[in-house]
Amino acid sequence: MGQVHSDVIQFRGSHYDFGFKQGQALKGSFILPNRKKQWGANRHFTIDEQKAKELLQSLSPAIWEEICGLADALEWPMYDAIKDFGGYYLEYVRSGCSIFTAPDYMMRNYDSSPQGYEGRFALYQPTDGGYATIGPTMQITGRTDGINEKGLAMGYNFINRRDSEDGFICNMIGRLILENCATNEEAITLLKEIPHRRSFSYVLLDASGETVVVEASPRDVKVRQSSISTNHFELLTEENRYQIEDSRRREQTIQDQQHQLKDAFSAFRLLNDSEKGVFSPKYATASGTLHTAAYFPETLEVGFALGPNRLPLMLDFKKWLDGEKLYVKRINGKLDIDASFVNMAEL
Repeated sequence: MGQVHSDVIQFRGSHYDFGFKQGQALKGSFILPNRKKQWGANRHFTIDEQKAKELLQSLSPAIWEEICGLADALEWPMYDAIKDFGGYYLEYVRSGCSIFTAPDYMMRNYDSSPQGYEGRFALYQPTDGGYATIGPTMQITGRTDGINEKGLAMGYNFINRRDSEDGFICNMIGRLILENCATNEEAITLLKEIPHRRSFSYVLLDASGETVVVEASPRDVKVRQSSISTNHFELLTEENRYQIEDSRRREQTIQDQQHQLKDAFSAFRLLNDSEKGVFSPKYATASGTLHTAAYFPETLEVGFALGPNRLPLMLDFKKWLDGEKLYVKRINGKLDIDASFVNMAEL
């Protein structure tokens, strides 16, 4: 069993100041040098700096200010900051993920490689526009999943990296949704407007208790209602990978057991217990479960655990929004593999 942890970041203030503070912290972190090693010679993508700037300033000028703050603190050219933090054109590693919702909660397994996991969990309350958010980060500015102050919860599922086009990747799209949308309908409108680099499903649950799954590819966006989402499309089936057997298996496992669930905790156990058949141990193929998250739109509570068979750490986001400080600096966990996250040690 490998010991892992996520660092908890809390900030209230402008986006530029948030970016600047994160940049200062990254100077002493393992994250950036580890990322540089991981990407190495394979990191040969290019970006159109002006186009990325125009898109970000159009969709969310505040997030653009956060990237400016990161660049200034790190003393980087904006071209490099956009490549690392802008979420436009960047490659994204293969991953799994399973999501199950009910009217009052979203349960989400995030499946990927430990070596690609950032190990940062952020609470951010902006003072210059945009909704307050809570959730795990990816590429610093992006979010793998989360919930905002309006009770909109979001998680995504990888579908395919084939036939990619210029556009935003999933974690920046997740951040754009959480920071700018209050309802499912607003998020659907955004997902239909923005360019998508890869094919992903975006699962949305808002304060109304309704869940939608938005199937988004670089070529089309379709919406369906479902309480379960894994790693295949039901509508845009031509975008699916050739092998979706494990995705179908996890979907069926949840379907078979969902009617036996008594409450939110039993739903969390369905996804997090290693013996239930949904939690994935496939870390060697970049599709092992790293975290299980629970989001509650009505109460704004969040549950979070790293690794299997864990009790969720419960966080009261509403109290934090009201000004209470969260006295948690680190979330600890264990994985069934001897590996660390990029925030923990030099790779």
